[in-house]
Amino acid sequence: LTWRYGKHGAFYRFRTSTGRVLPLFYVYDSYLTPPESWTELLTTKGSQSIRGTPYDGVFVALVVEERHKHDILASGFDGMYTYFASNGFSFGSSHQNWNAIKAFCDANNLLFIPSVGPGYVDTAVRPWNNHNTRNRVNGRYYETSLQAALSARPEIVTITSFNQWHEGTQIERAVPKKTMEHLYLDYLPNQPDHYLQLTRQWAETFNKEKDKWLM
Repeated sequence: LTWRYGKHGAFYRFRTSTGRVLPLFYVYDSYLTPPESWTELLTTKGSQSIRGTPYDGVFVALVVEERHKHDILASGFDGMYTYFASNGFSFGSSHQNWNAIKAFCDANNLLFIPSVGPGYVDTAVRPWNNHNTRNRVNGRYYETSLQAALSARPEIVTITSFNQWHEGTQIERAVPKKTMEHLYLDYLPNQPDHYLQLTRQWAETFNKEKDKWLM
């Protein structure tokens, strides 16, 4: 897809510490492929290296378990992200670990990208996963996640949402809705755009904070 859409203005690019502007790729379930295989692609000496070619980019891997930090470094990735919107679901998604992961990344010239979400409930598709449900608490869970992310002073923060209605992570406008089979969670007593407003406020805060970090 890069060869077809890579030159489009809407294709997101990230300016690296060396000044290069490259497309940014999130690799989901990256840990399913061993580091030895990734190095062939992501290190300059790899047999199929894309470094320095038209297919080069900024590649970030998913950190789930603590040992993945070292695997990601060995693989040649440019950074790591946490993805899951449920605090405590995994080592990577636990807010209490973010400062330590950021320190590891700083020491090894890697990006750390914490992922936040407004809440989490996926029991409609995973009935056994009730223990990972996280109540929205009228937006307080989202704000707690965002504060934890900003405290780690990252260059990027991911919002794990993308219309994930089956995992309860949507931030789009929502009004009360009920069907014969299901009662959807809504944002009452807040307005339908409550989470979009919170996102705007925290994005502005994030940009102001980043300016201070870079001074």
